[in-house]
Amino acid sequence: MRDEVIIEEAIRMVGEGVSVTFPVRGFSMLPFIVGGRDSVILQRPGNLRVGDVVLAWVEGERYVVHRIIQIAGERVTLMGDGNIAGVEHCRLSDVKAIATHVVKPSGRHRSLQSVWMMRAARWWFAVRPVRRYILGIYRRLL
Repeated sequence: MRDEVIIEEAIRMVGEGVSVTFPVRGFSMLPFIVGGRDSVILQRPGNLRVGDVVLAWVEGERYVVHRIIQIAGERVTLMGDGNIAGVEHCRLSDVKAIATHVVKPSGRHRSLQSVWMMRAARWWFAVRPVRRYILGIYRRLL
């Protein structure tokens, strides 16, 4: 089954109020979400805020699971935690789901909205200038 079909089905279910466990691919959300290993629990988005991890249709071309770094009216700016530079943009209406938890291979759930995780994400965003080196070490350890 094509990725787009799976994503569209997950979005449909979330829109109906069903929580969906969704596998994540890629490394753009390191170190908090490891692609190919972790999954996220998606739910219907409510009152979105900076720091939330969301599934969004960006720039009219693809879906991403990235963190909101700015909301200006209807315009949302996203950036992957594992990205050193580069952002994506979408409208609030293009945010299809919010990721509330990371599911580890052991089955353990970790809240993405806990005070600790939100503080860690803010710190991680602040260290963007040196993040390249930290990520390089982290990827080698993976």
